[in-house]
Amino acid sequence: MGELASASKVALGSVAFAVFWMMAVFPSVPFLPIGRTAGSLLSAVLMIIFHVISPDDAYASIDLPILGLLFSTMVVGSYLKSAGMFKHLGRLLAWRSQGGRDLLCRVCIVTALASALFTNDTCCVVLTEFVLELAAERNLPAKPFLLALASSANIGSAATPIGNPQNLVIAFNSKITFPKFLLGILPAMLVGMAVNMVMLLCMYWRELGGSADLADGKQMEVVEEGRSPSVASLKSPQINGGGALSLEMSENISTKHPWFMQCTEERRKLFLKSFAYVVTVGMVVAYMVGLNMSWTAITTAIALVVVDFRDAEPCLDKVSYSLLVFFSGMFITVSGFNKTGLPGAIWDFMAPYSKVNSVGGISVLSVIILLLSNLASNVPTVLLMGDEVAKAAALISPEAVTRSWLLLAWVSTVAGNLSLLGSAANLIVCEQARRAPRNAYDLTFWNHLVFGVPSTLIVTAVGIPLIGKI
Repeated sequence: MGELASASKVALGSVAFAVFWMMAVFPSVPFLPIGRTAGSLLSAVLMIIFHVISPDDAYASIDLPILGLLFSTMVVGSYLKSAGMFKHLGRLLAWRSQGGRDLLCRVCIVTALASALFTNDTCCVVLTEFVLELAAERNLPAKPFLLALASSANIGSAATPIGNPQNLVIAFNSKITFPKFLLGILPAMLVGMAVNMVMLLCMYWRELGGSADLADGKQMEVVEEGRSPSVASLKSPQINGGGALSLEMSENISTKHPWFMQCTEERRKLFLKSFAYVVTVGMVVAYMVGLNMSWTAITTAIALVVVDFRDAEPCLDKVSYSLLVFFSGMFITVSGFNKTGLPGAIWDFMAPYSKVNSVGGISVLSVIILLLSNLASNVPTVLLMGDEVAKAAALISPEAVTRSWLLLAWVSTVAGNLSLLGSAANLIVCEQARRAPRNAYDLTFWNHLVFGVPSTLIVTAVGIPLIGKI
């Protein structure tokens, strides 16, 4: 494979990558308290200043499809929030719940299953603030629920080609069909989800001992809070005599399109809510049939904006642009680090010991994938190792080739749970929780690592024997 770059390029690229890691782990260090987003940009700029990567290559390394998917998912999520989806989801999760532990299990199951269809990043963007509200309304600690959301999203996304970006790369390169991919990893995903859930319960058993009932008789306000981008600007909701929410609309209906002027406000709200659900279901179906995920999500978002028929600025203000900037800097930094040749050198050194026809070889291969996925990110790791692993497996049998691709998908995805920097989903949960308008929580690198390391190692190990067995 590729050779190491010059000594100076390797050294300077490693320094820039170390800056990225330092700022991601310690975003408020006393000597440079600039935060993760600025730290990501700083490391990207250093990669260019040190001539590790050219400016043109730096721009080319920014993964626009992923940024487009994140942006449009945030927009769609805000409309679904206004349509009341999270209110209904909250009722579903809390229905006949037996307490905080039961509620945590439900969050794990719902997140894992949803991530297989909506992608892990999408679920984390949409559900982080909701999970914070769910815990706060019931006087339960936020940390175990955020860990449950991030880890379950990663594990669940491993089951399908549309669950995460690296699985898409694997499905495209391996030509494994959607059903074969699903059946090959589903048993491992279900067992891994259960093991991860048990580990969360064991680690946070005491903290989760509270009731899952609403604290002090509160009503779930996660949906109604704030300005609704797809219904109207809402003033404080008041409970009428019949127990239903009475919402005072602040917007002048006469400014609407004539079609809307002929409708009652209730019918208009019902139409917009129904449309939000219908196009979201259509988006999932489009994912499943293999349409471009980024443009599908963008099309869904713009359809909601157009049908809402008003200035979209309040909705667009809800997008976390700092998160998009962080990812842009991360893409450049990771691409620059890959150009040093270090990730490739690690694989070259370990490849002879990583054959998939023995327990020892699979164990070594899994360790390499875990390591590289957390150093160079999982998508570059899949691009780096995929063809080489498949070539080595082809010398054994055709079945070994399929299983090697599925093993790569499983381990590279679960590897995201090892540390906060292991996957985009973790960073989305961390940043969204820290910037949440209510009940914000700072999920630190160390908080995640304490649970992430044992969970990743055990879940990976129990899942590997189940890969490709159906």
